[in-house]
Amino acid sequence: MSTISTTQPLSSADAADRPRSGNWDGGNEPFKASYGKLMMWFFLLSDAFTFAAFLTTYGLIRHRYPAFDAAAGKVFEFSTAYWPVPDKVFDGFPGLHGQSVPLGFVALMTMILIFSSVTMVLAVEAGHRMDKKDVQKWLLWTILFGATFLGSQAWEWSHFIHGTDEGTKMLDGTTVYGANLAVNQYGPVLFADLFFFITGFHGTHVFSGVCLLVWSFIATTNGTFEKRGHYEMVEKIGLYWHFVDLVWVFVFTFFYLV
Repeated sequence: MSTISTTQPLSSADAADRPRSGNWDGGNEPFKASYGKLMMWFFLLSDAFTFAAFLTTYGLIRHRYPAFDAAAGKVFEFSTAYWPVPDKVFDGFPGLHGQSVPLGFVALMTMILIFSSVTMVLAVEAGHRMDKKDVQKWLLWTILFGATFLGSQAWEWSHFIHGTDEGTKMLDGTTVYGANLAVNQYGPVLFADLFFFITGFHGTHVFSGVCLLVWSFIATTNGTFEKRGHYEMVEKIGLYWHFVDLVWVFVFTFFYLV
């Protein structure tokens, strides 16, 4: 004989009040992470694979070319015969035309991005305290640091594209100034191609992050998050921003130090 259940289905309110005993028992947030944060983690993981593929490609191509042998007693000059020396390529600094400051400007750019991570952490912490004014303050600082980094990268690209005053004489006798996707004063053309592609891809991420930060600053000012009762969106944008900062550490290592 079949039995008929008289148990009524739980309403959404009753389900919300029902105690949760585990991480995966029907509608519970896995590991106390909301759906939005979980999807952000998935996105960042896929993006990490993309950057890893680009940097691996750079490493493999870099391995194909010999390095400049300073021990042989030769005076360094740019040549397509070997991979460029970062200290010689990235030695410019705004306002110091003609003077060599090896990696000085890119080191400053890196510090700016690191500071932006600190201010982002403070913005998220202020959101946990529901402190609207502090969230606004630290988001604004993060936006300023991010925009400064983008401006600095634009200057770095401009300096790289225009090249040195002397230029480099190629094997066919022509003199090349700067670099683009077809020619490269500093060495093999692939170095310039990879530099534009990888740093440009990262710069696009920074630009997207700044846009998200501006939106979250406006939303915070308008009281959108206070009405929701939480600042989780700021935390999700913070995850993205920290990822962008972390990726730069690897880009910096591959292009400027190796």
